Parts: sequence; C-alpha cells; structure tokens
Amino acid sequence: MDSGSAGSFAEMGTLGIEEEFYVADERGRPTAGTDELVYQRDPPELLDGRLDHELFKCVVETQTPKIQRLADAREHLLSVRNALVDHAEEAGFQIAAAGLHPGARWRELEHAEKERYRAQLDRIQYPQHRNTTAGLHVHVGVDDADKAVWIANEIRWYVPVMLALSANSPYWNGFDTGLQSARAKIFEALPNTGMPTCFDSYDDFATFEETMLRSDSIADRGELWYDVRPHTGHGTVEVRTPDGQADPDRVMAFVEYTHALVEDLATRYEDGEEGYRHRRELLDENKWRAMRYGHDAAFIRRDREGEIGLGEVVDRECERLGVSGIRDLYEGESGATRQRRTLDEEGPDALYESLLLERE
Repeated sequence: MDSGSAGSFAEMGTLGIEEEFYVADERGRPTAGTDELVYQRDPPELLDGRLDHELFKCVVETQTPKIQRLADAREHLLSVRNALVDHAEEAGFQIAAAGLHPGARWRELEHAEKERYRAQLDRIQYPQHRNTTAGLHVHVGVDDADKAVWIANEIRWYVPVMLALSANSPYWNGFDTGLQSARAKIFEALPNTGMPTCFDSYDDFATFEETMLRSDSIADRGELWYDVRPHTGHGTVEVRTPDGQADPDRVMAFVEYTHALVEDLATRYEDGEEGYRHRRELLDENKWRAMRYGHDAAFIRRDREGEIGLGEVVDRECERLGVSGIRDLYEGESGATRQRRTLDEEGPDALYESLLLERE
C-alpha cells in the first residue's frame, strides 16, 4: 500500500466515524469466533465495503460514509449502527460496545484469518495476541497537509481529556484492573501506539511514514496506531483516543468536540499561531492520569505550574468552543463507574446486557 500524498488533504470539516464492536452471543458474551457477519453473509448495502473484522473474529469495525456536515453526523451514525444490529440479529448475534468487553478472555477467542492480521501476530507476538481492545475513531477533513500535521501536533494536548471522558474499560480478561481505561494501556503494548512525537511539517511526517514502510516496520500506513495522526490516505486528522461506547449520544459528544477542536486549530494555524512543542513525557503523564483516574483525573498544566481538574478543563472547552456534549459526559456517570456498579449490584449478565446496542 502506498503512503498517501499531500494532495489527499483537500476538504475542510468533513467527518468520518469508525467504531469497533464486539459480536456477542445470545447471553451477551463475545463469540469465540465467527466469520459469518463479514465473510459468510452479504451485509446490508449501507455496510458494503464498510464492515470488516479486527484482530479477533469477535470484533468488527464499521465506517460511516464521508459526512459533509456535523449536523448530519448523528443520522449517519445511527444508520450504520442500525444496519449492523439488523445484520447481526439475522444471524443470531448481538452487538456490544466498550473499550474492553468484560466477558472476553483472549486465550479463548479466535483470531481473524485475514492475512494482514496473521502477519501482525507473527511480527508482534504476545502483545497482539491479547489485544481484545475496541475503540472509537473520528476523522475530520483538513484542506492542507501542513495544516493537518500542525493540528495533529496540537491535539495531543487534548488526548488525555478525551480519554478520561471516554473511560469505559475497567475489566480485562476477567478481572478488575483498577484502571478506568484498561484498553488504553493494553493497546499501548503494541508498537507505534500511544502519544506521537511532534512533526515539523507534512514532509517530516511523510518521510517518517515512508521510512516505516520501506523498512518493513509496518505493512501499511494503517499500522501507525497513534492516538492522533494525519491520515495521508483520507486527508483527515484522525483522533483514535476514546474507548468504544454503546450509547450513541456519548459517541456524538466526541464527534462534536473533535470537529470543534480541528476547526478551531485550523483557524489558529491560518492566523499564524505558533504551536506548542510539548515534551512527550508530559503528555504521557497526563494520559496515564486519564486512564487511571478517568473523571477524577487532574492534569499537569501546560505551563507546568500546578494541576487542573478534568471538570475545569471541560468547562473551559465548552465555553471556548461552544460545545456541550462533553459537559454532559462529565456530569454523568462514567462508563467505567457504570460497569463496576452494574456488576456489583446486578451481576455479570446485567453488565453484559448493558453494553449491547439497541436499534434506534
């Protein structure tokens, strides 16, 4: 696969939403392995070319079509989700969403047969064998390649905020990890993940991408699995930070916030603003606090003078960008807290049921 080009960055503000889901059986538990939804049954027309396996057969990914306006994003999101739920139900399955499924035991689950994933398993070994993660990825179109790289650099500061708000994976492989987003930590065991470094320009990023391809460090550009990246094929800035979510309103909060961030940063770039050049270590520390504490996280400030709580960040961002969804997320119960409460009060069957998608 080629490494994309600067010319792909041609549209500003378009959207694409990718979601990873668990294929669950009648009890809400991840299926040990099935190819039926992807390879053995023709998907609905809306999902044709937009449905594929991830690493495990029990994990599938959907993609919305390109969305021209934020106002249309929810309709597209629900259409794709409804089509997937219908497709699964016709085959006797259900669809669940979370950063990690609490009922998944990686040693009991089958890996996809796709050559790409077999090659990854051979190259990466143990970290990939246990990678039962599922996330939400939001693409926002950017109309200039250098601008896209600058925006991706700047968004790194907001990655911990998104992760803390999305935290929805306290359980992994049958036990409580003590984390709010164990998915983020499990996924970071893979190469080319986590917080990326700062790139000076599109040429700087493209040279890195081409080096990774030429050296066989990655098989294609999709294997640069960083929390945020300029996508040189789609012409977007792709934010890959949040845990998977069953509630579409929670998904839309991240879509709204990501879109607003990219639009705001694009304006600041065009105004000649000089970007921050944060040390990766500081960004990593804030991300760790997000995955460990979720809604209770406090972050080291940009100027390194003290800390700022997630709630204060959310209030500031909502006022600054004119968004409201992330405030609703913060003021509500986090996904991780809800999972723990449901398990304690109602047991595992109720927990698994709470993660299932419903047709809307």
